[in-house]
Amino acid sequence: METFKYEKIRNVAVLGHGGCGKTTLVEAMAFTTGITNRQGKVEEGNTISDFDKEEVKRKFSITTSVVPIIWEDTKINILDTPGYFDFVGEVEEALQAVDAVVIVISAKAGVEVGTMKAWDLCEKYKLPRIFFVTDMDDDNASYREVVESLIERFGKKIAPFHLPIRENEKFVGYVNVVKMKGRRFTTASDYNECEVPDYSMEYLEKYRENLMEAVAETSEELMDKYFNGEEFSKIELSTALRSGVSDGSIVPVLMGSGLNAQGAKMLLEAIEKYFPAPNRSVITGINTKDNTTFSADYDANKAMSARIFKTIADPFIGKFSLIKVCSGILKSDAVIFNSRTGDEEKLSRLYILRGKEQIEVKELYAGDIGAIAKLSDAQTGDTLSTKACQIKFDPIKVSEPYTYLRFKTKNKGDDDKVSQALAKIMDEDLTLKVVNDKENRQTLLYGLGDQQLEVVVSKLLNRYKVEIELKKPKVPYRETIRKKVRVQGRHKKQSGGHGQFGDVHIEFEPSGDLETPFIFEEKIFGGAVPKNYFPAVEKGLAESVLKGPLAGYPVVGVKATLVDGSYHPVDSSEMAFKMATIQAFKQGIMEATPILLEPIGSLKVTVPDKFTGDIMGDLNKRRGRVLGMNPVQGGKQEIVADIPISETIGYSTDLRSMTGGIGEFTFVFERYEPAPSDVQAKVIEESAKKLQEEEKQ
Repeated sequence: METFKYEKIRNVAVLGHGGCGKTTLVEAMAFTTGITNRQGKVEEGNTISDFDKEEVKRKFSITTSVVPIIWEDTKINILDTPGYFDFVGEVEEALQAVDAVVIVISAKAGVEVGTMKAWDLCEKYKLPRIFFVTDMDDDNASYREVVESLIERFGKKIAPFHLPIRENEKFVGYVNVVKMKGRRFTTASDYNECEVPDYSMEYLEKYRENLMEAVAETSEELMDKYFNGEEFSKIELSTALRSGVSDGSIVPVLMGSGLNAQGAKMLLEAIEKYFPAPNRSVITGINTKDNTTFSADYDANKAMSARIFKTIADPFIGKFSLIKVCSGILKSDAVIFNSRTGDEEKLSRLYILRGKEQIEVKELYAGDIGAIAKLSDAQTGDTLSTKACQIKFDPIKVSEPYTYLRFKTKNKGDDDKVSQALAKIMDEDLTLKVVNDKENRQTLLYGLGDQQLEVVVSKLLNRYKVEIELKKPKVPYRETIRKKVRVQGRHKKQSGGHGQFGDVHIEFEPSGDLETPFIFEEKIFGGAVPKNYFPAVEKGLAESVLKGPLAGYPVVGVKATLVDGSYHPVDSSEMAFKMATIQAFKQGIMEATPILLEPIGSLKVTVPDKFTGDIMGDLNKRRGRVLGMNPVQGGKQEIVADIPISETIGYSTDLRSMTGGIGEFTFVFERYEPAPSDVQAKVIEESAKKLQEEEKQ
């Protein structure tokens, strides 16, 4: 493939609700430009971008894939992203590598939650966007309803560029609202000019008015002209549309049928004409050599720098680091420097990926997207530069995972294999993490939702031939005491020769510090217990607090004071005093009114106003305490509540079901509080039952 310079490059992500037709549209664009001679179908598992086995099996996108398309003399790097919310990390990675977005809407489903989330992401990353309404060939398609819904939600910046032409209830062409001309499809996206049908005139005038209003909003001069009833010249209209779309103040609405490749050519034309080249964006990093700001800004005349925005770690096609060149020219034989590791490495090959196809190239100019194979120790977010000019860009940021389940390896001896396989999967997906919870003897797998975790299990089995099973996680309860007691612990054993003797009198009381397991003090008079046995007593306490006598959970907030005891000059030993302390602890804790503490976290739920009542009702059922509500942008509310961790298991799925997928939440552990008596009784009962089962085995 030839080399393209920034003015002839467009980097575009395709976003939209799950199942709205993104991959089908990308396939239509590839077919229209002659990359494929037969248009693949998601149902048949033969599309360019959905090549992963899991995607073929499930018939939806799981990872972002790159499909570079040459349109006339411009290279358009299309990043096809997943629509399902569990895989939003893939979308966030893509959006940090592109300069514009196409949001796909199915004309039969209309504006969905995923459409609004895509818009919010474009707002967050300040990216220009175009709506493409697909499925216009469907009998239930309503372009008019989609446009009205978009204008209602997003205001006057929505500018319909197209209007459908139907004959005998079939989609046969469209009216170009900008040029006021009819177009009748011949084959795929090709068309002949035609008259604008009479029945289209009413909506043509309405959409033309919407378009002119959006154009007028771009400058005061045009606004004055619009209010004076003057027509815009062709140059004024074209210039205003280019600058308006590029800065996000105008959002065009195009349409077609992905399945029949209708409208793909018009979309490619719009991408080339209206979307900005990479050099219109700003990207700055730090030159770590002298700690100065480095303005890369996709300038090919500056020192080479690139950022890894995604990693592919497929056992069949190998490991690839997907990069966007931020400045300079990256050559296939370059020596690159990784600012995170401090290592240098010589490249042997440079690629452009098209789905799973690897196309070798000699160089990539600033602004272009490519891939490097088998970079040692490279991660998503790393900056690659030269040793002479060591640059570091901001890391790639993705959503924090709050959904988690514990997992166990099914086959003994596979632990290392599972660990290595999970590390590779986590290289690919930054929203996954594994946490080893030693205290509760469990390993937790975190993700953005249950579907994502299910895909991980499937990948482990199909890619790496190892099996894990997911289970409900154990809640990290704690035990503590409510009152002060004094107990004696006595350990005496005679078994021929030296015996064992240790005797301690310990006062146990609440310390008031739930962060610390125990505080040890001694108030021994007259050498009742020799000083050299104090460490043994403390060791006995340290062992005892790991597993409390109430339900087997760690003990916190205890003050233990050694006040008296006795010893034998021959039979006493450190071991004997440790055992005596353990006995005293068990007895003392049970006499000091032990209680169970449950972990409480701060939950922040962001939902549109209309869902606040349902959310607060649900939080009350989960024993949550709503602390307040804060209004946030876009007519949404942030509900802040304290809630037990035990009640948040599965919350991600429940929140999506209550809000149709639009609700979002964050969760942070805050503190421990006494568990209610019914919760305490249930946990103690479960613990006793588990203990009985373990004894039987």
